[in-house]
Amino acid sequence: MLKEITIEQRLTFKKEEKLKSRKLIEVLFKQGASFSNFPFRVLYIFSEKNIAPLQTGFAVSGKNFKKAVDRNRIKRLMREAYRLQKSSLTETLKKHGKFMAVFFIYTGNKIPEYKEVTEKMQSALKRLNKISDEAIAADT
Repeated sequence: MLKEITIEQRLTFKKEEKLKSRKLIEVLFKQGASFSNFPFRVLYIFSEKNIAPLQTGFAVSGKNFKKAVDRNRIKRLMREAYRLQKSSLTETLKKHGKFMAVFFIYTGNKIPEYKEVTEKMQSALKRLNKISDEAIAADT
């Protein structure tokens, strides 16, 4: 028998999960906390009620990568690594009714391999999960 997969179990990156609000992005860059996990700089903030429990944005410096093709490739790798690994953080936030906005900035100066991006994204998401657990514990 085939087990039915619900929409929540699918590994997707929907429109609602994309960080697009200019206001929220502005607040994130002004007031948000950050940490570095080379080659990523991760900015995050717990936000007011949002469409999705976790909204995410990705950026690559035009200074380090002159060609849009290279910037787009790196963003594609980042989004794919994120899409496959975000479920535990999303579930934690959903369970406690929290909302978080996160922005990943690629700070390296070479086009990375997919394996490197996946490993670094995994460690960044683990750290975000730990941060959200601490924030949830502080609220209770």
